[in-house]
Amino acid sequence: MANKADSIKLFSFDTAPMRAFHLTWVAFFICFFAWFACAPLMPVIKGEFGLSMEQIANINIAAVAITIFVRLLIGPMCDRFGPRKTYTGLLLLGSIPVLGVAMAQSYESFLLFRLGIGAVGASFVITQYHTSVMFGPKVVGTANAAAAGWGNSGGGAAQAVMPLMLTAVAMLGVSQALSWRVALVVPGLMMIAMAFFYWRYTQDCPSGNFDEMRARGEALPGGKGGWASFRDACRNHRAWLLFVTYGACFGIEIFIHNIAAVYYVEHFGLSLGAAGLAAGSFGLLALFARALGGWLSDRSASSTRGGNLNSRVTVLFVLMIGEGLGLLWFAQAEGVVYAVIAMLCFGLFTHMACGATYALVPFVAPKALGGVAGIVGAGGNVGAVAAGFLMKGTGDISQTLTILSVLVLASSLCAIAARFSLAASEASPAAPAVSAA
Repeated sequence: MANKADSIKLFSFDTAPMRAFHLTWVAFFICFFAWFACAPLMPVIKGEFGLSMEQIANINIAAVAITIFVRLLIGPMCDRFGPRKTYTGLLLLGSIPVLGVAMAQSYESFLLFRLGIGAVGASFVITQYHTSVMFGPKVVGTANAAAAGWGNSGGGAAQAVMPLMLTAVAMLGVSQALSWRVALVVPGLMMIAMAFFYWRYTQDCPSGNFDEMRARGEALPGGKGGWASFRDACRNHRAWLLFVTYGACFGIEIFIHNIAAVYYVEHFGLSLGAAGLAAGSFGLLALFARALGGWLSDRSASSTRGGNLNSRVTVLFVLMIGEGLGLLWFAQAEGVVYAVIAMLCFGLFTHMACGATYALVPFVAPKALGGVAGIVGAGGNVGAVAAGFLMKGTGDISQTLTILSVLVLASSLCAIAARFSLAASEASPAAPAVSAA
């Protein structure tokens, strides 16, 4: 595709790639904020509905389960309709359960709306697709990781902001039973506003929108698009290997977002506000850590002769080893100070591994980009759902974290198994590092 950006001019809004870059990470931030807005309020919601730990586990599973299927659908939809239409539709439709959860009157209705909110998590696939078609191979790893990381920090922001928002509403004289509902209306309204901006100010590709390109007879990035893209992606074994690795990094990230506040309150006796700040610090690492993982992948590719893609694979493997060891430390931490330090250390490797994974995605099957992005993205949610069922089975968060650390270390072997042949690696474009300025 012509006119792809070969540099990231961070403070520029003049070009289509940079407008897409900024609007897609902001849209992703809002979607993730909405996706995880309930999590830091669960101690309050738990008390209102009288929820058991098993019911909380069911809610956490519901929050990520449907995202698996929506992510598999959304990738081919990007190939067929373009990221602009797909993102606008997701923002508008996703706002319905986000607003609905504030009106839940029972465990069953809350669970249903929480299940619907999970579809919002598919926004990640569109963000990665949009930056992949806008930026060239020299910087695509950095662009993908930075957009994903900054958007991902919406989960951390929700952990820190939602308890403060609840407190602010309560200070206006609103009862606590109503305060959390008022607070949850805000992210739904933000999604509706963002849908307008995305439709108005972005385009699908540097050359224009898909409809215009089809009319001109130009080739589209997803090849045939739709289910043809998905079928091609399914035949590629590297897509499924990265499905596993992403489940072991992003799946853990989602799991931590869902249980961190409850863990700090019940295991260490922190207040709701303090637990929210501690849990939020994990998510806010995404502000730079994902971008760092993508940058390291680009950097390794630029400094290696004859093995560009495999150097990216090696970076992912090393980061996953660091994640597994850090998670084990967090699971065994005794005091709250050591727990927070351990969480930040393992969180750094986790976010970087997520960035390094999607620095590989554009090279796996370029003619089935949407399909690969959807499969790998769904892997993250499969990992989160599996972790949720594991916690439901053990009934203990600390024990669950210990088991997950071993599984992460085992999953790192899938990164090595995703190595490319020498011919394929040498055929890929070099990817020198770039300063995001």
